[in-house]
Amino acid sequence: MVALDILYFAWVREGVGKDGETIDHPGAEMTVAELIGQLAERGGGYAQAFAETGRLRAALDQNFVSLDTKLGEARELALFPPVTGG
Repeated sequence: MVALDILYFAWVREGVGKDGETIDHPGAEMTVAELIGQLAERGGGYAQAFAETGRLRAALDQNFVSLDTKLGEARELALFPPVTGG
């Protein structure tokens, strides 16, 4: 089975209680938002961290993507809050 590494940053990491994990790749046709929904269904910190998907940003294989993007053959998904500059 192909693996997908998920990386969590900032308050997302704090909510789920770890900086990342590796899961079985759920399939090329699944979107980032659908995967986030599955993660939220785990409950606890996951549900809290992913309660407001509009506050999340994502990157697949280090490329910023919208949440409606299909996972495709990506090997890494990063989830984080919006980045602000200064």
